[in-house]
Amino acid sequence: MVGTPPELERGTGVPAHVQIERWLLDSIDGGELAPGDRLPGERELAGRLGVSRMTLRQALATLERDGVLVRVPGRAGGAFVAEPRIECDLTGLAGFTEQMRRAHLRAEARILVAATVPAPRAAAEALRVEPGAPVHEVVRVRSAGRWPVALERSFFPSLPGFLGQDLTGSLYTLLAGRYDLEPRTAVEHLAPVIARPEEAAELGIEPGTPLMLIERTAYAADGTPVEFARDLFRPDRVRISVRSGVTGPAGS
Repeated sequence: MVGTPPELERGTGVPAHVQIERWLLDSIDGGELAPGDRLPGERELAGRLGVSRMTLRQALATLERDGVLVRVPGRAGGAFVAEPRIECDLTGLAGFTEQMRRAHLRAEARILVAATVPAPRAAAEALRVEPGAPVHEVVRVRSAGRWPVALERSFFPSLPGFLGQDLTGSLYTLLAGRYDLEPRTAVEHLAPVIARPEEAAELGIEPGTPLMLIERTAYAADGTPVEFARDLFRPDRVRISVRSGVTGPAGS
């Protein structure tokens, strides 16, 4: 639990909300607050600090933006100390399950949709089928640790028996092992987006929260497209990285 609040210094030129931020950061660094710990309610904490709730909210909002806190709406919600952000390296073609294994976390999946649907235009173009042709759609909420991390929406070719398999694990392993369609390369595009209400509800965040969209088309070794995906990641929970290098003469 959070320790005794400090006596905020007045007239020092350091705003009260900045002093609160520093105190909470020191409490986390010092081990008084651990990942998953819930802070006292706003009314209680503001009273203990001798500040307005508006001042306290300013400090909490900054720490939430920096990924230090997670604020969960609802009566059972509140402000929680965030787990350290998970590193996701896009340099290789490791799926979410493998990325979490590398981070020594257990990947979990909650399936929202698993159905054969008419291919939307973007998915049809990526998978090289006619618009409206049958494809498999799988939508999953992916979690690691205590919090939802990503909302995945993937389209796959109409493979026989695909939807009858276990869809809570690595779908890349399923493609490789059952269908000999191991994804070997991918083209990915990243863009910042804003969470719509239905996406926010699944990810446990407020509507309008910034998210990172990764749109991906994955290919088997022979160039056959095997997946078209639009994944939404919480940037407060995930840090995305790409390694690069110079393979030829460096330009100016």
